[in-house]
Amino acid sequence: MKSKIAVYGSGTIGACQATLTSGNGYPTVVIGHSESGLIRCRKAIEQNWDDLIAEGLAAEVNKTAAMSLVTITNDPSALSGSTVVFEAVAETVEIKQEVYRRITENCGSNVIVASTTSSIDADILADHIENPARFLIAHPFQPVHMLPLVEVVRNKQTSDEAVETVCTLLEALHRQVVILNRSVPGFLVNRFAQALFRESIHLIEQGVTTAEDIDKAVKYAMGMRYASIGLMEYYDAVGFELEKAIAQNVYPDLCGTREIQKSTLEGLASGRTGQKAGQGFYDWSKKDADDFRRRKQAPYFDGVRDWDMPES
Repeated sequence: MKSKIAVYGSGTIGACQATLTSGNGYPTVVIGHSESGLIRCRKAIEQNWDDLIAEGLAAEVNKTAAMSLVTITNDPSALSGSTVVFEAVAETVEIKQEVYRRITENCGSNVIVASTTSSIDADILADHIENPARFLIAHPFQPVHMLPLVEVVRNKQTSDEAVETVCTLLEALHRQVVILNRSVPGFLVNRFAQALFRESIHLIEQGVTTAEDIDKAVKYAMGMRYASIGLMEYYDAVGFELEKAIAQNVYPDLCGTREIQKSTLEGLASGRTGQKAGQGFYDWSKKDADDFRRRKQAPYFDGVRDWDMPES
């Protein structure tokens, strides 16, 4: 039987992490903090399976078997016996510190704790856990059960054994792993994303183009190119001489602001804060929510075919 995995946090990330582990045959316990949260978590996991079934990537028998491997509870004592605990609670050091205390209380100080944080420095979190050698960050991307990349980030005291154990588990879950030897704000992917967001918002505010055309440029040029060959592979293919000439022309005109941009601040002030609010750069009332959810997952469907799905 496969080892028991725990997920501390019953939100979207926790539900998708549990979908991934149970969907590959691992007994999984999810720890929440409210009855309503547990209900939402179970519904989210079931919705994930329903989406996979609708795409022909899974069958009802797989959903039934995987759901039988999942325990969703508010009782931290259910953590006992877990080999790895994925922490997926709110992005607040104080909340995470309390969770780490409960994990240690129920699993001992040698259990490996992998935080899914997307923004907090690994060394800051390591200062709030007993035995930081067994702590690291394993930052996934949404939808967590579909998008294959995970950024593994060491703190200064993370042991090689902890890194190897987590990476071995993630690879068994068919994840692609990148390792950061030290923590930097945003890790890798969010640094890249923020650079693109900043430049895109700048171009919109300058009246150069629209959100729709920026998305078209990304989807039908950059996205396709870098999904096939890597960013630095492309740089080498173009060659340093040409890239130097392009940089000399473009670098001086790139957005270099260190402040939150006007569009974001005005959106926050007016309540136009994105998809959940119904309005951001797009009017979401004119978009099909089911179609968007499917498109969000579509690039990763093939990876699900590799899962070791339970059947009984």
